[in-house]
Amino acid sequence: MLTPPVVSEITQALRAKERGETGASDRLMSLVYDELRRVAAGKMALERPGGTLQPTALVHETWLRLGGDQQPTWQNRAHFFGAAAEAMRRILIGNARRRGAQRRGGGQVHLDVDDLELSAPIDGEQILAVDDALERFAAVDPAKAELVKLRYFVGLTIEDAAKTLGISDATAKRWWAFARAWLHRELAA
Repeated sequence: MLTPPVVSEITQALRAKERGETGASDRLMSLVYDELRRVAAGKMALERPGGTLQPTALVHETWLRLGGDQQPTWQNRAHFFGAAAEAMRRILIGNARRRGAQRRGGGQVHLDVDDLELSAPIDGEQILAVDDALERFAAVDPAKAELVKLRYFVGLTIEDAAKTLGISDATAKRWWAFARAWLHRELAA
């Protein structure tokens, strides 16, 4: 869980980067690295054994996809972590697709919405099924889909995701309940 002092430092680093201060990108990386590494380690721990992607590699690939040392101008913390969530999601999806292409086979897997919780092991087919459903959900409700990305792919708590999105905890809980119900219907179909 992000603590308020880290959030404050991240916001300050984002502002320094926006002002073009020397070393701001390096400072930003040092501030977010541990949090991204923790999230990546959590995601990798839930992967089925035998995966080739490691947490450090996931963090580094995420950082590179975000621009590496040439970070774009982030509007705010929510913008940064939203982009990080999307980058991490795309990396995991790509990895799952590559593994699936190697195996060739297996149909769509029906999932229970409770499997969307981070405590269940995640396999490539599940990631792909969730990603497909999430793409459809994003077309219907992009804001709630962003909450799902932050919770499912980055591993943020409801409270941290709410802060990142600039919404109340109560709103985040309502959005999460709605998103889970919507995704459950899609995944059960």
